Amino acid sequence: MTQLGTVRDAARAMTRTVTESTGMAPCLGAAPRVIDEPAQVRSMFARIAGVYDPLNRLLSLGIDQRWRRALLERAGDVRGARVIDACCGTGDVALVFARAGASVVGVDFTPEMLQHAQRKKVSLPAHAAKPAFAHGDALRLPVLAASADVCTVAFGIRNVADRRGALREMARVVRPGGRVLVLEFTMPPGPMLGALYRFYFTRVLPGVGRLVSRDAEAYSYLPRTVMAWPSPSAFQSEMEQEGLVDCGHRLLTRGIACLHWGRVAGGAP
Repeated sequence: MTQLGTVRDAARAMTRTVTESTGMAPCLGAAPRVIDEPAQVRSMFARIAGVYDPLNRLLSLGIDQRWRRALLERAGDVRGARVIDACCGTGDVALVFARAGASVVGVDFTPEMLQHAQRKKVSLPAHAAKPAFAHGDALRLPVLAASADVCTVAFGIRNVADRRGALREMARVVRPGGRVLVLEFTMPPGPMLGALYRFYFTRVLPGVGRLVSRDAEAYSYLPRTVMAWPSPSAFQSEMEQEGLVDCGHRLLTRGIACLHWGRVAGGAP
């Protein structure tokens, strides 16, 4: 069997797990497929999948875990809620929401990242519902429309070819009144902090990442995409232009990251 065939078979198996574990059935005709994202981006994440978690902890000094907790706090009480986590990577957000009592489906376009997410499920307490993970495209989530209460994406929407399209797709899978939450890096305000952060982000971080991962491309890619990311107010405007209501944002850790939120119009929050 070809490698492509193996990936497709694994994707189908993960999709069956989504249905069996959560009741959030994939859309007919929208089975996971080989996506249209640039091949080099997927290849890059495949290469660093094994060191992704420890490097995140090292390079953020563990603050990334605090940011994910802030994401959960913004979602509110998620006990019994149905949550889709787009660009789920190795499953950190999915695990945070599962521990809080949500039924979670994580979707990512890199099978190697999903393999790590699957293995991490064993860390959950016995009472928590285990997340299901599916191979899929953030621009074509393998989930029925209006079938989730919350859709999240953490540090992944920068990697999507069409972020406005990703916002529309996240809103599509959320019921009226449900929430869309985005956690992403941004550039901190202020000349002194901004300059220090740029130095760390463009000089220190790529060097450490290259040393640990032995992948020069991956940790040069990160600062390039963050530098090109819109300001928090500009991204909030994009969320509003895609039809989300009650939008807002909150800077985290003096503006190193930003938490965005919006609600799908109609229905009860």
